[in-house]
Amino acid sequence: MTGPHSSDEARRAEWAGVLEEMEGEVLDAERSIRGNRAEEIAAWGRRMEDWTPPTMLGPLPVDLRERAARLLQHQLAVAEELVERITQSQRQRDVAARMAYRPRPVAAFVDRAL
Repeated sequence: MTGPHSSDEARRAEWAGVLEEMEGEVLDAERSIRGNRAEEIAAWGRRMEDWTPPTMLGPLPVDLRERAARLLQHQLAVAEELVERITQSQRQRDVAARMAYRPRPVAAFVDRAL
């Protein structure tokens, strides 16, 4: 079947696929956070900057807008938590680095017999 409906259905299917892929990535990022895997968390933080929205799909179909809005809210919450975890991890590394280079106290003995 060709015509306006078939192109609308194809566009809807493409958008649904994109949303499904993005939902999976958000859940993967959430699992990394829950597993407290610092390296994966940092990698997700770097990936956030790489994403670009699809441009060849046309406008988002009306019936997928609510799903996309929920996904956006979920993404924002996970992104906020990623930033918080990355910042916390950086602070911990900074404290550990300062402690590693701090001179250690030397034991001093006083001979009171003198």
